[in-house]
Amino acid sequence: MIIAKNIHKHYDNLEVLKGVDIEIKKGEIVSIVGASGAGKTTLLQILGTLDFPDKNSDTLLEINGENLLNLNDKKMSRFRNHHLGFIFQFHQLLPEFTALENVCIPAFIYGKEKNEAEAEAKKLLEYLGLKDRMEHKPSQLSGGEQQRVAVARALINKPLVIFADEPSGNLDTHSAENLHQLFFKLRDEFNQTFVIVTHNEELANMADRKLTMIDGLIKNE
Repeated sequence: MIIAKNIHKHYDNLEVLKGVDIEIKKGEIVSIVGASGAGKTTLLQILGTLDFPDKNSDTLLEINGENLLNLNDKKMSRFRNHHLGFIFQFHQLLPEFTALENVCIPAFIYGKEKNEAEAEAKKLLEYLGLKDRMEHKPSQLSGGEQQRVAVARALINKPLVIFADEPSGNLDTHSAENLHQLFFKLRDEFNQTFVIVTHNEELANMADRKLTMIDGLIKNE
């Protein structure tokens, strides 16, 4: 599903990634752990096409057979919208929109009709236990509810891969445990692939594989 080879990343004179190689299978849940500054989020952003690796002739980034480094900006944006989902520590919901409207936004970008997008969003929100919260704005929702709305938004276009950056880092223990269980339930039901950067050892150890980053490289599995 994901093949990345020789991923380097410099910011000015600082080398953050030093030649990372990683392969992730379809339907696999992989956690990435390591100290702050080890390069975890940078790697996640590159795998998710939110950032780009240094240009090297032998660098490869492939998802579902598509060589992403050969795509122009427009095609890359389309691939990201159609095939990738993102969940962040801070949910990034738009405060002026309801839960339902927030979930629909990626579907509208995809080009889906309003009725189709809303029907799918309602189905996801109900699945996630938010049937009675669809018309509430983020400020009217708890932290756990806001994060579940963000999960629904990530799922709306039926992505191949979901990238999560500290998804439970802003939640209380109970909400975090529920979110962790949800990831595995989604994988089991929809065979989606998850790549999760986390400092939460419980979540990291639940994954099919735990990768440890040290000083810009994956050191062990």
